[in-house]
Amino acid sequence: MSERPLARRPKVRIEVVQDRTASSRADEGFIRVRRLSLRNHYEDGSASATYAYDCAERAAMDAVVIVLHTSDARVCLRSSIRPPLALRPGYALPLPDRGDPTLFEVPAGLVEAEERGEEGLRACSARETLEEVGLALAPESFARLGPPVYLTPGLIAEKIHLLHARVDPRDAGAPALDGSPVEENARIEWVPLADALAACRDGRIEDIKTELALRRLAETITEVGA
Repeated sequence: MSERPLARRPKVRIEVVQDRTASSRADEGFIRVRRLSLRNHYEDGSASATYAYDCAERAAMDAVVIVLHTSDARVCLRSSIRPPLALRPGYALPLPDRGDPTLFEVPAGLVEAEERGEEGLRACSARETLEEVGLALAPESFARLGPPVYLTPGLIAEKIHLLHARVDPRDAGAPALDGSPVEENARIEWVPLADALAACRDGRIEDIKTELALRRLAETITEVGA
């Protein structure tokens, strides 16, 4: 079979025909739902029928995903409480679900309005590392782990920016935390990278951003011969 390069993505322009989002924001919380009527415009000049589409948005759209690793290739994993997972048994699912709301993940956090550009992303990573792990790092300690990616583009336009830093866990103090109950009583583990990747393969790690970040770190370590 001959190899073919990845085809150019079709150019599509989306027109917002109508924004049907409720005008009252009295009951809005962290996430806002936009109810839209849209129309696609294609390269050949044709257009789709108007269609209804709901999407989610929030004030802080993008996030950093941080892999902290040691000189002997251990990585930091942190337990996180994800309340929507507790609701899964109440839905019509293809397989039974126990509704466990806790996942092991790498540290992550939303990029605030003032954190702009590459410097802002590194500053956000430093802030989140202190908040979630208790390690005080300079922003320049962080480097990119490849390009950013979308998580759930059918629902929200969020991009995640993956970064990493080499650290010494012995330097960690108590995590500052953000005051939210979903961060209370978190367990921090320093796990060999090979074991963390094995946990991704067998389902003990179920968070896709964590698996992607760990796999990219493994590629990076192999490339530099660390």
